[in-house]
Amino acid sequence: MTSAPQDREIAVVAFAQTVHRRTSDELSEVEMLMPVLHEVLDATGLKTADIGFTCSGSSDYLAGRAFSFTLALDGVGAWPPISESHVEMDGAWALYEAWTKLLTGDADTALVYAYGKSSPGSVRDVLTRQLDPYYVAPLWPDSVALAALQAQALIDAGDTDEPALAAVASRNRAAATTNPHAQLRGPVPQGDHLVQPLRTGDCPPIGDGAAAVILAAGDRARALCARPAWIRGIDHRIEAHGLGVRDLTDSPSTRLAAERAGAFERPVDTAELHAPFTAQEIVLRNALRLGEDVDVNPSGGALAANPIMATGLIRVGEAAARIHRGACDRALAHATSGPCLQQNLVAVLEGEPR
Repeated sequence: MTSAPQDREIAVVAFAQTVHRRTSDELSEVEMLMPVLHEVLDATGLKTADIGFTCSGSSDYLAGRAFSFTLALDGVGAWPPISESHVEMDGAWALYEAWTKLLTGDADTALVYAYGKSSPGSVRDVLTRQLDPYYVAPLWPDSVALAALQAQALIDAGDTDEPALAAVASRNRAAATTNPHAQLRGPVPQGDHLVQPLRTGDCPPIGDGAAAVILAAGDRARALCARPAWIRGIDHRIEAHGLGVRDLTDSPSTRLAAERAGAFERPVDTAELHAPFTAQEIVLRNALRLGEDVDVNPSGGALAANPIMATGLIRVGEAAARIHRGACDRALAHATSGPCLQQNLVAVLEGEPR
């Protein structure tokens, strides 16, 4: 089991994010990121020099240039020199790397950030680059078409229908009404079919955004935050690359990651799920055994704001923020990467008893 040992507890002590927008043409990645980094540091009173490890998540494919993450480091600061790493993944996986770094005792604090600008190009085309390069990618099935394939599989299995999918979208965007950072808030028409059976309302908005969290270990976490969100367990698993050998109506990698993270040991009261498409929330709810008593995506989730490469980290941050302010006691955060929920990360966070 990959939960942290008792002598090295690690917590999320601060979280910040941008107001997610359809486009931010007037801002570079650095300009979009800097206010978030300042906000998350200010929340703890830390300076860059106080951070023991820095890890980021982004995609060169979105930016359209190689090693684009090195430019984003300008937002962190060139001096003093830092211990730094980067993952070509959603920031949730950068958080996983930072968590393992703190477990070793090499650092007591870590800054994790992620960002993505989806507006400059065609996200549906860019995401084809994560498909099997020999048999699938040359066919150019885009991300919406593949999500529609998964939705249709669920409908054919009798697990959902179009009205149920519309209800998922409606609930998420209604929840986002109270989220000042969400791109879509309140009622959003389902619209016409984009790729049957998915309508426009079943799909996430395209937008730009960034997020950051600070991790701290042990008593340092208690000194930096009145109610730290302790990471009781975290794990990630991946499924076969070939879509034809997977059951798209289920997510065994999510279930296994949740089991290894300790999610099934005791009930959670909140779940932040990285489900960009309505049908994916249904798959995840089943895999994670979430009942109606669990508050799912109180932030609105990825259907309300989907800054690619930051959305998964935001799920962890939103869950942690609810613990910080006493809105929940035990939360599950989920992140995904790849087509049709191919790779999944699950983290379990807890606040100390009140």
